[in-house]
Amino acid sequence: MHLNDEELASALTAAIQGDSAAFAVLWRALQPALLRYLRVIVGEAAEDVASETWLQAARDLRRFSGPPHVFRVWLFTIARNRAIDERRRARRRPEEPRDLSDRDVFAVQPDIAHDVIQRSETDWALAVIASLPKDQAEAVTLRVVAGLDVAQTAKVLGKRPGAVRIAAMRGLRRLAEHAEVRARRDAARPSLGLNSPRPEGV
Repeated sequence: MHLNDEELASALTAAIQGDSAAFAVLWRALQPALLRYLRVIVGEAAEDVASETWLQAARDLRRFSGPPHVFRVWLFTIARNRAIDERRRARRRPEEPRDLSDRDVFAVQPDIAHDVIQRSETDWALAVIASLPKDQAEAVTLRVVAGLDVAQTAKVLGKRPGAVRIAAMRGLRRLAEHAEVRARRDAARPSLGLNSPRPEGV
Protein backbone atom coordinates (compact mmCIF):
# COMPACT_ATOMS: atom_id res chain seq x y z
CA MET A 1 0.00 0.00 0.00
CA HIS A 2 1.57 3.27 -1.13
CA LEU A 3 0.53 6.52 0.54
CA ASN A 4 1.72 9.99 -0.34
CA ASP A 5 3.09 12.22 2.41
CA GLU A 6 -0.24 13.98 2.97
CA GLU A 7 -2.17 10.70 3.31
CA LEU A 8 0.44 9.26 5.65
CA ALA A 9 0.41 12.42 7.78
CA SER A 10 -3.38 12.29 8.02
CA ALA A 11 -3.34 8.62 9.06
CA LEU A 12 -0.60 9.27 11.60
CA THR A 13 -2.50 12.16 13.20
CA ALA A 14 -5.67 10.08 13.49
CA ALA A 15 -3.77 7.06 14.84
CA ILE A 16 -2.14 9.17 17.55
CA GLN A 17 -5.64 10.25 18.59
CA GLY A 18 -6.65 6.62 19.00
CA ASP A 19 -8.20 5.79 15.61
CA SER A 20 -7.59 2.06 15.13
CA ALA A 21 -8.50 2.18 11.44
CA ALA A 22 -5.84 4.85 10.88
CA PHE A 23 -3.30 2.71 12.74
CA ALA A 24 -4.17 -0.14 10.37
CA VAL A 25 -3.45 2.19 7.46
CA LEU A 26 0.02 2.87 8.90
CA TRP A 27 0.55 -0.87 9.33
CA ARG A 28 -0.40 -1.64 5.73
CA ALA A 29 1.82 1.15 4.43
CA LEU A 30 4.96 0.33 6.44
CA GLN A 31 4.76 -3.38 7.25
CA PRO A 32 6.22 -4.61 3.92
CA ALA A 33 9.41 -2.54 4.26
CA LEU A 34 9.64 -3.35 7.97
CA LEU A 35 9.42 -7.08 7.26
CA ARG A 36 12.08 -6.91 4.55
CA TYR A 37 14.42 -5.11 6.92
CA LEU A 38 13.81 -7.63 9.69
CA ARG A 39 14.22 -10.60 7.35
CA VAL A 40 17.73 -9.36 6.64
CA ILE A 41 18.49 -8.82 10.33
CA VAL A 42 16.78 -11.74 12.10
CA GLY A 43 15.77 -14.13 9.31
CA GLU A 44 12.86 -16.43 10.13
CA ALA A 45 12.07 -14.50 13.33
CA ALA A 46 11.08 -11.43 11.26
CA GLU A 47 7.31 -11.93 11.64
CA ASP A 48 7.54 -12.29 15.42
CA VAL A 49 9.84 -9.28 15.79
CA ALA A 50 7.58 -7.21 13.54
CA SER A 51 4.61 -8.10 15.75
CA GLU A 52 6.54 -7.04 18.85
CA THR A 53 7.50 -3.81 17.06
CA TRP A 54 3.91 -2.89 16.22
CA LEU A 55 2.70 -3.82 19.70
CA GLN A 56 5.21 -1.43 21.24
CA ALA A 57 4.36 1.23 18.66
CA ALA A 58 0.66 0.89 19.51
CA ARG A 59 1.40 1.21 23.24
CA ASP A 60 3.66 4.25 22.86
CA LEU A 61 2.03 6.07 19.95
CA ARG A 62 0.09 8.53 22.11
CA ARG A 63 3.42 9.92 23.34
CA PHE A 64 4.79 10.29 19.80
CA SER A 65 4.88 13.64 18.04
CA GLY A 66 6.30 14.50 14.66
CA PRO A 67 5.76 14.17 10.91
CA PRO A 68 5.70 10.86 8.98
CA HIS A 69 9.44 10.76 8.26
CA VAL A 70 10.14 11.02 12.01
CA PHE A 71 7.57 8.29 12.68
CA ARG A 72 9.35 6.04 10.18
CA VAL A 73 12.66 6.54 12.00
CA TRP A 74 10.93 5.93 15.34
CA LEU A 75 9.30 2.71 14.08
CA PHE A 76 12.50 1.29 12.58
CA THR A 77 14.40 2.18 15.75
CA ILE A 78 11.89 0.14 17.76
CA ALA A 79 12.28 -2.70 15.25
CA ARG A 80 16.05 -2.65 15.51
CA ASN A 81 15.91 -2.73 19.31
CA ARG A 82 13.51 -5.68 19.22
CA ALA A 83 15.78 -7.39 16.68
CA ILE A 84 18.78 -6.93 18.98
CA ASP A 85 16.77 -8.49 21.80
CA GLU A 86 15.90 -11.41 19.53
CA ARG A 87 19.53 -11.97 18.56
CA ARG A 88 20.53 -11.90 22.22
CA ARG A 89 17.88 -14.46 23.07
CA ALA A 90 18.96 -16.67 20.18
CA ARG A 91 22.70 -16.41 20.63
CA ARG A 92 22.99 -15.62 24.34
CA ARG A 93 25.26 -12.69 23.59
CA PRO A 94 24.97 -9.20 22.04
CA GLU A 95 26.35 -8.80 18.56
CA GLU A 96 28.75 -5.88 18.14
CA PRO A 97 29.13 -4.20 14.73
CA ARG A 98 32.55 -4.12 13.13
CA ASP A 99 34.42 -0.83 12.90
CA LEU A 100 34.82 0.81 9.50
CA SER A 101 37.67 2.96 8.30
CA ASP A 102 37.75 5.74 5.72
CA ARG A 103 40.31 3.89 3.61
CA ASP A 104 37.66 1.29 2.81
CA VAL A 105 35.51 3.81 0.94
CA PHE A 106 35.43 3.11 -2.78
CA ALA A 107 33.42 4.55 -5.64
CA VAL A 108 30.48 2.22 -6.30
CA GLN A 109 27.57 2.01 -8.68
CA PRO A 110 24.79 3.71 -6.65
CA ASP A 111 21.98 1.64 -8.15
CA ILE A 112 23.43 -1.82 -7.44
CA ALA A 113 21.03 -2.60 -4.60
CA HIS A 114 18.08 -1.29 -6.62
CA ASP A 115 19.12 -3.58 -9.47
CA VAL A 116 19.39 -6.56 -7.14
CA ILE A 117 15.91 -6.02 -5.74
CA GLN A 118 14.19 -4.92 -8.95
CA ARG A 119 15.74 -7.47 -11.33
CA SER A 120 15.53 -10.57 -9.16
CA GLU A 121 13.21 -12.40 -6.82
CA THR A 122 12.71 -10.50 -3.56
CA ASP A 123 13.57 -13.54 -1.40
CA TRP A 124 16.84 -14.04 -3.28
CA ALA A 125 17.71 -10.34 -3.14
CA LEU A 126 17.18 -10.14 0.61
CA ALA A 127 19.21 -13.33 1.08
CA VAL A 128 22.12 -11.74 -0.80
CA ILE A 129 21.91 -8.57 1.31
CA ALA A 130 21.65 -10.68 4.48
CA SER A 131 24.94 -12.35 3.55
CA LEU A 132 26.75 -9.03 4.04
CA PRO A 133 28.37 -8.13 7.38
CA LYS A 134 25.62 -6.96 9.75
CA ASP A 135 26.56 -3.27 9.71
CA GLN A 136 26.57 -3.21 5.91
CA ALA A 137 23.36 -5.24 5.61
CA GLU A 138 21.51 -2.87 7.95
CA ALA A 139 22.79 0.25 6.20
CA VAL A 140 21.89 -1.04 2.72
CA THR A 141 18.47 -2.31 3.84
CA LEU A 142 17.47 0.86 5.64
CA ARG A 143 18.71 3.08 2.79
CA VAL A 144 17.39 1.07 -0.15
CA VAL A 145 14.56 -1.15 1.09
CA ALA A 146 13.11 1.11 3.81
CA GLY A 147 13.87 4.30 1.90
CA LEU A 148 15.46 6.20 4.77
CA ASP A 149 18.04 8.87 4.01
CA VAL A 150 21.53 8.89 5.52
CA ALA A 151 20.60 11.04 8.53
CA GLN A 152 17.51 8.94 9.32
CA THR A 153 19.47 5.70 8.95
CA ALA A 154 22.13 7.06 11.28
CA LYS A 155 19.47 7.78 13.92
CA VAL A 156 18.06 4.26 13.68
CA LEU A 157 21.51 2.66 13.94
CA GLY A 158 22.87 5.09 16.54
CA LYS A 159 25.85 5.91 14.32
CA ARG A 160 27.39 8.97 12.72
CA PRO A 161 26.19 9.72 9.15
CA GLY A 162 29.73 9.24 7.87
CA ALA A 163 29.85 5.71 9.27
CA VAL A 164 26.50 4.94 7.63
CA ARG A 165 27.77 6.18 4.26
CA ILE A 166 30.87 4.00 4.57
CA ALA A 167 28.87 0.91 5.57
CA ALA A 168 26.39 1.44 2.74
CA MET A 169 29.15 1.96 0.16
CA ARG A 170 31.03 -1.12 1.31
CA GLY A 171 27.83 -3.14 1.19
CA LEU A 172 26.98 -1.91 -2.29
CA ARG A 173 30.50 -2.69 -3.47
CA ARG A 174 30.21 -6.24 -2.12
CA LEU A 175 26.91 -6.64 -3.93
CA ALA A 176 28.47 -5.38 -7.15
CA GLU A 177 31.27 -7.91 -6.79
CA HIS A 178 28.94 -10.78 -5.99
CA ALA A 179 29.26 -13.18 -8.91
CA GLU A 180 25.62 -14.23 -8.80
CA VAL A 181 24.45 -10.64 -8.75
CA ARG A 182 26.66 -9.85 -11.74
CA ALA A 183 25.38 -12.88 -13.63
CA ARG A 184 21.75 -11.99 -12.99
CA ARG A 185 22.31 -8.36 -13.98
CA ASP A 186 24.00 -9.43 -17.20
CA ALA A 187 21.17 -11.83 -17.99
CA ALA A 188 18.64 -9.03 -17.47
CA ARG A 189 20.34 -6.74 -19.97
CA PRO A 190 18.99 -6.86 -23.53
CA SER A 191 21.33 -8.52 -26.00
CA LEU A 192 23.34 -6.08 -28.08
CA GLY A 193 23.55 -8.59 -30.87
CA LEU A 194 27.32 -8.23 -31.19
CA ASN A 195 27.71 -11.83 -32.24
CA SER A 196 24.84 -11.82 -34.71
CA PRO A 197 25.62 -11.96 -38.42
CA ARG A 198 25.71 -8.53 -39.99
CA PRO A 199 22.86 -7.75 -42.37
CA GLU A 200 23.78 -7.85 -45.99
CA GLY A 201 25.02 -4.54 -47.29
CA VAL A 202 26.12 -3.18 -43.90
